[in-house]
Amino acid sequence: MYAIIETGGKQIKVEAGQEIFIEKLGVEAGEVVTFDKVLFVGGETVKVGAPTVAGATVTAKVVKEGRAKKITVFKMKAKKNYRRKQGHRQPYTKLVVEAINA
Repeated sequence: MYAIIETGGKQIKVEAGQEIFIEKLGVEAGEVVTFDKVLFVGGETVKVGAPTVAGATVTAKVVKEGRAKKITVFKMKAKKNYRRKQGHRQPYTKLVVEAINA
């Protein structure tokens, strides 16, 4: 059984036992998070939400919060002596999906 949930402005396909990386939630490691914006539940029977599936939830346990690898943002305009170099590390929350309740 799998589900598609919405969190952090993104849609993520999840299955029980899967590790996922999502936008930072600001919760402590070891806590249980429940997602109620379930857009789709698949498996033997399919439930499609309009826009969400009524009564469906996904529970996940927080493993850790961290920051992704650094990316370099470089802006340049040719022949104008304009150069800007900036780094960015996106914060994330790592979860393990425990159950899909449909």
